[in-house]
Amino acid sequence: QEHLVESGEGSVETGGSLRLACTASRVAYSSDCVGWFRQAPGKAREGVASISTAGGRIVYAEYVVKGRFTITQDNANNTVYLQMNNLEPEDTAMYRCAAGPCPPQFWHLRPPSGYWGQGTQVTVSS
Repeated sequence: QEHLVESGEGSVETGGSLRLACTASRVAYSSDCVGWFRQAPGKAREGVASISTAGGRIVYAEYVVKGRFTITQDNANNTVYLQMNNLEPEDTAMYRCAAGPCPPQFWHLRPPSGYWGQGTQVTVSS
């Protein structure tokens, strides 16, 4: 069973926008937090943002987000969104959704701990 399913894959030009969605199973959404990581080829994985499923507390990796991304949730549909604006080529990566403990532990989450989606590709061209 896939506990987390991402959607919103796309290719945009610099300055463009994309919205990613992460739809979770009931058990995955019962985790304390759901959020996003990204990894570009040849680069280390980076945490992007997380949101607590119960209280909506949000934590961003500001050095990644730089005020351009917004994480939101739809608890009725067990879905977390990542709205990405003013995209740059440096944002090109595979974005993966994860569920587990809230930050700071969230940033250290790695499979097989927690729940993970398969990932969705974001490509930003200059």
